[in-house]
Amino acid sequence: MGSSEIDDPFEVLRTSKGYEIIDDQGDPVVMVLGHKNVRRCAHNWKTFQSGAEPGRIVVPSEVNIRDTRQIPFEVDPPEHTEYRALVEDWFRRPLQEDYKNELKHLIDDCIFVALSKEEIEVVEDFALPLQSRALTLLLNIPLEESETWISWGTHVFRSESSKLDKSKANILYDYIDGQIDKAIENPGDSLYHHLLNAEYQNRKLTKEEVRGVMILIFAGGRDTVINYITNTMAYFADHPESLSLIKKMPTVANTAVEELVRYFSPLTHMGRVATESTTVCEHAVAQDSRISLCWASANRDDTVFDQPNEVILNRKKNPHVAFGFSHHKCLGAAHARQLMNVLLTSLSEKVESIKVINQAENIEEWGAVHRKVGYHSLTASFRPK
Repeated sequence: MGSSEIDDPFEVLRTSKGYEIIDDQGDPVVMVLGHKNVRRCAHNWKTFQSGAEPGRIVVPSEVNIRDTRQIPFEVDPPEHTEYRALVEDWFRRPLQEDYKNELKHLIDDCIFVALSKEEIEVVEDFALPLQSRALTLLLNIPLEESETWISWGTHVFRSESSKLDKSKANILYDYIDGQIDKAIENPGDSLYHHLLNAEYQNRKLTKEEVRGVMILIFAGGRDTVINYITNTMAYFADHPESLSLIKKMPTVANTAVEELVRYFSPLTHMGRVATESTTVCEHAVAQDSRISLCWASANRDDTVFDQPNEVILNRKKNPHVAFGFSHHKCLGAAHARQLMNVLLTSLSEKVESIKVINQAENIEEWGAVHRKVGYHSLTASFRPK
């Protein structure tokens, strides 16, 4: 098994009963596993809500480390639609040519550093800096601010000793509060300023609402993007011919971005809370209990995907749900797609091959199911063209 391969630990459960029950800090979760049922539940916001107690739809639950509602992530229609409308144009900025060019400059710098060293630890010294520096483009703030975020490490809510660390989370919350205060005092054109000037239902957003949007951006797009980048480096180490293919046929980068995120599914699942007693996969779900939409399992459903456990870079039909589904699709998807598209293209132009020297896999435990989501560390050497 190659270092980049990620198996499908949900296959037997998905095909036999369609769900699994896990305990999450004493608050059980019914994991929905099939592609059709995941999409159906994601679309049915009236029965399976996001607007529950802040932190409860996240798995593992974050109710003990925050009470700020992440917006628009933890809000349901019609309010969700109104909140999302305030920022959708901003999150389309990655599609602009100047944004793409700036992103390419950041990515080329990271590749240059990797090529200049005998070896590099990809998680901490490549993926984390790249994710952080690219985020400055999305927020429209100075590049040097990323150095603070890099100092936090790969997780904003986790430490080495705890999956959820309130003291570490408070570092993020205090930082965001400070940045909002600075934006109030000093007019500018960052996302902070955009939010502070936005109007929701004929009023300005409150500081707490702005805080909720910013927490979502910092937390939601960190681990996932880092996993996506790191897994991709491992994949190219196992499959150097894929770099040659993208170099020869640059348009393959477009389908490769979708296929790699399907295969890796950097976010395993996301929860919802039932507003009424119902059933999922013929299993009873009580009112106010939790389900989760298992994107990782849905993306390997062989009733939807041919050869689901294989990476097919030019896969034509690819209705993956790695960026979510329905009204709660990831706001940062355009940014992540553009980042990865430019990264794949630049790697194909500059890198002949990647060799993994050593690795420590990041294995998630969901009850009896163990799933590789990425790496705690991945040391590799990059060979130039």
